[in-house]
Amino acid sequence: MRVRAMCDAIAHRGPDADGYHVADGVALGMRRLSIIDVGGGQQPISNEDGTVTVVFNGEIYNHRTLRRELEAAGHRFKTRSDTEVLVHLYEDFGPEMVTRLHGMFAFAIWDLRTKVLLIARDRTGMKPLNYLVTPEGLVFCSELRSLWALQSDRLKVSPSAVMQYLAFGYVPHPASIFEGVRKLPPGHLLLWNAQKGAEVRRYWAPPRPEVPTIDETELVETLREKLDAAVASHLEAEVPLGAFLSGGLDSSTVVALMCRHASKRVRTFSIGFAEEKYDESAAARNVAAELGTDHSELIVSPNITEMFEAMAAMFDEPFADSSAIPTFLVAQLARQSVTVALSGDGGDELFGGYTRYREVLGHMPGDGSGLRNLVSAMGLMLPHIFPGRNRLIDVGRSRWGRYAATVVQPVRLNEGGVANPDQPGGSVYITDQLRDRVSSELGDDFAAAMMQLDLETYLPGDILTKVDRTSMAVSLEARVPLLDFDLVDFALQIAGSWRVTANESKRLFRRAIKGIVPVSVLSRPKRGFEIPLGRWFRGPLRYRVESLRDLSPELRQYIDPGATRRLVFEHVFGRRDHSAMLWRLIVLDYWLAALKQGSLGRPPVIPELPGRVSQKGSPLPLRL
Repeated sequence: MRVRAMCDAIAHRGPDADGYHVADGVALGMRRLSIIDVGGGQQPISNEDGTVTVVFNGEIYNHRTLRRELEAAGHRFKTRSDTEVLVHLYEDFGPEMVTRLHGMFAFAIWDLRTKVLLIARDRTGMKPLNYLVTPEGLVFCSELRSLWALQSDRLKVSPSAVMQYLAFGYVPHPASIFEGVRKLPPGHLLLWNAQKGAEVRRYWAPPRPEVPTIDETELVETLREKLDAAVASHLEAEVPLGAFLSGGLDSSTVVALMCRHASKRVRTFSIGFAEEKYDESAAARNVAAELGTDHSELIVSPNITEMFEAMAAMFDEPFADSSAIPTFLVAQLARQSVTVALSGDGGDELFGGYTRYREVLGHMPGDGSGLRNLVSAMGLMLPHIFPGRNRLIDVGRSRWGRYAATVVQPVRLNEGGVANPDQPGGSVYITDQLRDRVSSELGDDFAAAMMQLDLETYLPGDILTKVDRTSMAVSLEARVPLLDFDLVDFALQIAGSWRVTANESKRLFRRAIKGIVPVSVLSRPKRGFEIPLGRWFRGPLRYRVESLRDLSPELRQYIDPGATRRLVFEHVFGRRDHSAMLWRLIVLDYWLAALKQGSLGRPPVIPELPGRVSQKGSPLPLRL
C-alpha cells in the first residue's frame, strides 16, 4: 500500500504505532508517538457514524475545555485523547473549527458526506505540513521524505527554491525544494474536493500593535500571568516530561514556571562544548541548581564528519542552521529520560531578543535617500578585495535593507554572492529578498515590523523546523509554551518600543520575569546556540570546504564556480569569514548527492550520543 510506504519513511516521528483509513476516494495514514491517552488514542479516529475521520500530529492544549463543551452539546467520546476533539469540533463548526484550537498541530479531516478534505496548520508553524496537487488528487505529508517514498520519479528540484535556500539558509514557505510541492503556511487551512480542487485560506493573521490602555505596571503583571498560564497549559502528558535549559532568559523562564506547577522535580537538559566560548553548560547548571531541577548535562566531543552527514540527511530539504547540531544533541540527551521536552523558542521574536533588532534600531537611516543609493552603487562597483567595500554597501542600505542583511546572505555576484545568475532568483538583491513579506500595516513601528517578519519567516522556516526535525528524529515531542496562542496574541499587540529599543532587548519581558528567574539570568549577555564552526572548517570539515574549489555537477548548475573559489580562498587565508555561506554550500552539496543516490525516502540515521552525561540534582528547589 502506497500510504504505508509514506508512513514508513517517517517512522521516527511516531515509533509507537501506525494507523490507516482507506476508503473510496481517500487513503489516510499516520505514525503515533503516544503522549495523551496512551492506551486508547489510536488513530485515525472517526465520529460516531464514521463520516468524519482525522489524522493528527501535535497537541491541543485546550482539548479538555472543548471536550466539555462538545459533550454538553450531545457528542459521545470513545477515547480520552485530544485527537477525538477534532472530529466532533468539525461536525459543529466545519473548517472554522481551527479558530477554536490552542495548540501545535497539523491535521487532515476527511468528510465522507461532502467528499471534502481539510488540512490545517497551527498559527505559528510549530508542526510541518506539505502538500502536492496532482491530476489524481492531493497528497500531503509531514516530511518531504514521505513524498519521495511515494513518487520519487516525479519530484524535481526547484532552481528558484535553491536560490532562496542560499539566501535564507532554508526554503521559506510556501515554496519547498521540489517543484510543485508547497508548504501550507502557518495560520492557514486548505480545502480540497475533486470538483473544485484545492483552496488555501488564511484563518489567522498577527494582530497589529496598539497604544496600551493600561500603564506599564499592569502590562507587566498581565504578561507575567499569561507566561504562567502558557507554561502550565503545556504540562499535560502521560509520559515523562522535561525541558531544555541553556541558562538564557527564555529557557530559564519556562523551567522556573514549570517548577511552580510540577508535582515533582523537573528534569532539565543541557549540552556544552569543550571550547569555553561555545559552552553554555555552566550557566545552565547554575540555573538548575537555583531552581532545584534534576539536571543532566553533556559536554560533547562529536565525530564532526559523522555528525555533519547525519544532520544534513536529517532534514527533508536543504537546511543550513548549524545550531541544529547542538539542538539535536540536547534532544538526543533528553530522549534518554523523557518523551516530551519544553523549549524556550519563540521569545526572541515576540519580545525583541535578537541582537540584530538593537543594532538596526541604533542605525536608523531614512528610506529613499539619493545619497545613500549613490554610496551603495559605488560600493557595488568596487572589486571584492577592495578595503571598505562592504562598509560602503552597508551604509547605503535603507533600514529594511540593513535589516535584510542581518537575516539573509547575498546571492548576486556583485553583492558577494555565489548564485548562478542564469537561474530564477539568482540576481535578486539583498534588499529585495524580503520585499513581498513585509507588512505595510505596521506603519512607523519598525521594531514591531521586524519582530513580526521574523515571526512569519525565520521562526517557522528556521527555528521551528530545526526543533521539529531534530527532536522528532529521536522520537521526542518538543513543546513551545512561549508560542501559546493567548501569549502570542497579547505580545503582538504591544508596541515595538515597549518590547525592544536600541539600548535594551526584551524590555517588557525582563520586567515580567523579574522575581521568577534567578537574578543572574537577567544580567547574562545574549548568546545563541553556537558551534565552533571556524575550527571545524580548519580541521575535520576542511576537505569539504576545499572540495568546493571544483564543484560537483549537481552543484555547478546552481552555483558560480569562480565566485565560490573566491569565497574559499578568502576564508581559508583569513581575509573574510564566509562560514555561513560555506556551510550552506556544503550542506546543499551533500543533500543533492543524497537525492541523486535516492536515500531521501528513508528515516534518518541517528549517530551515537558523543561525550559523557553528568547528572546534577539539587536536594531542594529554591523558590524565588
